[in-house]
Amino acid sequence: MASLYLSPSLGDAVAGSVVTLGGDEGRHAITVARVRVGETLSISDGAGLVVTGPVASIEGNTLTLTVEAANRHPAPAPELWLAQALAKGDRDELAIQAATELGATGVIPWAAERSITRWEGAKVEKGRERWASIVREATKQSIRPWVPVVDAIATTASLTKLPGLVLVLEPTAAERLTEVDLDAERITLVVGPEGGVSPRELDTLAVAGARAVRLGPEVLRTSTAGPAALAVLNAKLGRW
Repeated sequence: MASLYLSPSLGDAVAGSVVTLGGDEGRHAITVARVRVGETLSISDGAGLVVTGPVASIEGNTLTLTVEAANRHPAPAPELWLAQALAKGDRDELAIQAATELGATGVIPWAAERSITRWEGAKVEKGRERWASIVREATKQSIRPWVPVVDAIATTASLTKLPGLVLVLEPTAAERLTEVDLDAERITLVVGPEGGVSPRELDTLAVAGARAVRLGPEVLRTSTAGPAALAVLNAKLGRW
């Protein structure tokens, strides 16, 4: 399968068009991946359009590609979102990386009550940029035509205003995720930090209409709970 690179400037490229890949993506392709003229690549605009074809020319850190195939992929429906609590180490980053590979529409960094890690001041934008970089690279690795959205950091109050079906992963919940009717245009999974979602947060989210659900009998790490739940949803929705 052709390697995937991202470029927002594909426009309305069709078969026979010539497109250009420059900047950091072009530099990586040429100097790191050592792409050569004649090699087949895929380039996506991150919003559903993927073009594939051979490299026609290379100059400096820029290459041109002759489009042999241009495919537009509709956004998957329903939308699957992950509201991931900030967690220590790289556990939250591992979660969103896997969520991207598993088809998440978007991720929401959540400043949960029990989050040890905090984004404050300059860390807010720096943290969001870090997450955006992670989902971008995971998109390329998994050859996805859509780059997930990285929302602004959310409070618990923010989560109560989310549209659609909101499912809070809670090991003690009576309802299983496999039992939930997924008849909604948007589904958001809420995952707590290492200490879990606090009782106060569970109550606040429940009052707003969120439903607490559980996976299996095991208690999963914050880095694996969201991806595991996304896998369940993919199977229930017939995507897998």
